[in-house]
Amino acid sequence: MKIIVADNSGFCFGVKKAMDSTMDVLENRKSDNKGQQVHSLGPLIHNNQATEKLERLGLHVIDDIADVNEGKVIIRSHGVPLDVYEVAEENNIELVDCTCPFVRKIQKKVTKCYNEGKDIVIIGNPDHPEVIGINGWCHNKAHIINSVQDVEKMPKLGTVCVVSQTTATNETFTELSNLVSEKSENAEIYNTICNATKLRQNSCRDIASEVDAMIIVGGYHSSNTQKLVEIAKKYCNNVYHVEIAQELPLDTLKNYKTVGIAAGASTPTWIIEEVYKKMVDINENNDNKESMEELLKNDTVSISKGDVIQGEIITIGEGKIDVNINYKADGVISKGEFVNDLEALQKLSVGDKIDVLVVELNDGEGNVVLSKTKVDNEKALKDLETAFENGEVVSAKVNGVVKGGVTVNVKGLRGFIPASQVSTQFIKDLNSLVGEELDARIIEFDKKKNNIVLSRKQVEAEENESTKDKVWSKIQKGQKVMGQVKRLANFGAFIDIGGIDGLAHISDLAWTRIKEPSEVLAVGDQVEVLILDIDKDKDRVSLGVKQLTDHPFEKAAGNYKMGDIVDGKVVRLFNFGAFIQLEEGVDGLVHISQISDDRISDPSEKLNVGDMVKVKILNIDTEERKIELSIKEADTTKLEEIKKYQSSSEDEGYSIGDMLNLKK
Repeated sequence: MKIIVADNSGFCFGVKKAMDSTMDVLENRKSDNKGQQVHSLGPLIHNNQATEKLERLGLHVIDDIADVNEGKVIIRSHGVPLDVYEVAEENNIELVDCTCPFVRKIQKKVTKCYNEGKDIVIIGNPDHPEVIGINGWCHNKAHIINSVQDVEKMPKLGTVCVVSQTTATNETFTELSNLVSEKSENAEIYNTICNATKLRQNSCRDIASEVDAMIIVGGYHSSNTQKLVEIAKKYCNNVYHVEIAQELPLDTLKNYKTVGIAAGASTPTWIIEEVYKKMVDINENNDNKESMEELLKNDTVSISKGDVIQGEIITIGEGKIDVNINYKADGVISKGEFVNDLEALQKLSVGDKIDVLVVELNDGEGNVVLSKTKVDNEKALKDLETAFENGEVVSAKVNGVVKGGVTVNVKGLRGFIPASQVSTQFIKDLNSLVGEELDARIIEFDKKKNNIVLSRKQVEAEENESTKDKVWSKIQKGQKVMGQVKRLANFGAFIDIGGIDGLAHISDLAWTRIKEPSEVLAVGDQVEVLILDIDKDKDRVSLGVKQLTDHPFEKAAGNYKMGDIVDGKVVRLFNFGAFIQLEEGVDGLVHISQISDDRISDPSEKLNVGDMVKVKILNIDTEERKIELSIKEADTTKLEEIKKYQSSSEDEGYSIGDMLNLKK
C-alpha cells in the first residue's frame, strides 16, 4: 500500500497562533500566585480531542462573556462581534484576542462598507462562529447566504459588499457571488477565503484524484474539515472522515493500493501522526519510509525582509493587490507603487505569477508588505546599464513636460530627455509629445542616483541619414514625386520628399503672382512636385509645384484675338504702364501712352489698383506669353461719337476737307 499525506495538513496559521497564545497564558497561570481563571469564548478550535486536552490544562469554555466576572477570556481565531469588546471593557475583563488576521481583515472591510451605506452579503454558514462574529461588525444587518435558494430569497439590493467565510470553497463562493451580482445594482466582490484554506483544498483535490481511498482527519463540527470531505468525494469514490485514529476502518482500508490522508486546519499534529502510524502498521509492504515530520509540510515558506520571492495575485482591490506567497499570511502590494506607470498596473491580472520584494513581514494587520516595482526596477536598471554600455536603442514613453525637456518612462523607470535632444527638428510645443513612444539612446547613466538621460535626436539623426542615402539613390532631375509640406518661409516652402527636404521657391509655387506661400500651401499638405534640380554635395533639392500644371495663358490664348474689347482688372501699376488681369493667370500690359488721350506722367493719375476697365487687345505673342492692351482705344463713347459724326457728314454731302474748311 502506498500512503500519501497532503501538503499543508494540520493547524493553519490562525489556529496555531490561537493555540500557542492559549498555551502561553495557561503556562503563565501556573506560575501566577493569583491563579486567575482562563476562559475561552466557545471551543478554542473545532476538535474535541484538542478541546479536552486544553480543559485538563485549565481552560474553561464559556458561551457568553456576561458569564465571566474575573480572569482572562481568550477570543478564538473565529473572532467575535464588536459588542463582546464593549461588554469586556464595561466589566473590566481582560481579553486575549487571538482573532485570525484574515478574519480581522474581513471584519474591518465589512465595517467600512457598512458605514458607507452599502448592503453586506456574507457567503457562509449562518451558525458558524466566524460568520456570526463578522455579522456583529455591521450591527447584524448582513444578508447571510449559503445556497442558491438563500440568494433567491434575498430582496433586490443596491450597492453590495460581498465577503466569504474563510473556509468556504471557491466553487461555492464564485457561484453565489455571481448570483448576488445579478440581484444588485452594483456588487463589490471580495474573495476572502483564507489562503491556508485554499492550499488545503487544492492539495486535497490533487491527492483525491489519484488515490483509491481518502482519509480526512478532523473534527466532525469543523467547517474547513467538512469542506475537505466534500472536495474529496468529488474526486474519489472511497472517502472516510475520522476524528481520531481509533475510528479508522482498517479492515476495509487495507484492501486499497493507494490511500491519501488530509487533515483540517483545526486538527492537531499528534492526531494526524496517530492516523498515519495506524495506516503504516497495516501496510505489509511498509513502503512509507518517510517520517511524519517530513510528510507534514509546513503551511508556509520561510521568508525574511529583503527576500525576492515569487507570488500569485489573488485579488486586485481599490488600493492594493493581494498576493499569495505560500506564507502564513498573504502579501500586499500598494497600488501607489504604480503612480508613475499606470500601464504596468493595468497589465496585471488575478492569477499572474510575479516576482516581489519582501519589504515588511507585518503591516500591523498580519499582512506581508511587498513591492513589485522594486524588483522590476532593479532588473530594469541592469538592462538599461547594459543598453548604455552597448549603445543600444531603448523605447521611452513621454509622460510629462518639465523645465528644460521632457520626462519619460523607460522600462518602468523615470528618465529625462533634454529639449536639445528631443529631435533633429525644432518642436515648438513639447506637450505635443506627451503619450508618444520614442526610440532613444541613453547618453548618461548613473545607477546609484537612478539618473537616466536619453537622446531621441541621436537616433533620429541616424535614421535620417539612412533614409537620405536611400532617397538620394532613387531621385533624379525631372522626376515627379509626392511630398509633404514641412515648413513655410516667406521665400518658399520646404517639402519632405521621403526623408529629404527640398525647397520650392515662391516663384515656383503658382503661375499667378502670390505674396506668400501660405496663399497656396499649408503645413502638412500632401502635394505632387517636380524635381527641378539636385545638388547632393550641398544637400539641396529644388522643387516646383506650378510646373506640373498648364500655364493659364496657354489655356486662355484661344479665347482672345486682336481687336477684341474686353473687361479687365488693374492689378499692378508701374511708371511705364499698368498690368491688367483678363482672367486668373492672364495679364496684359497697357503702356502709359495707351492709357489716355491726355498726356500723363504716371499711370496712377488715371488708374488705381483694383479698378475695372475696358481694354482693347492690340497684340498677342503666344511664344513670349505677352498681350499688349489699350484703354484709350477701347473708349466706346469716343467711337460712337466718331461714327455719329461720320454718318452726319455723309448725309449733308460734306467731305472731311469741307468740314475742316468750315471749321476755319
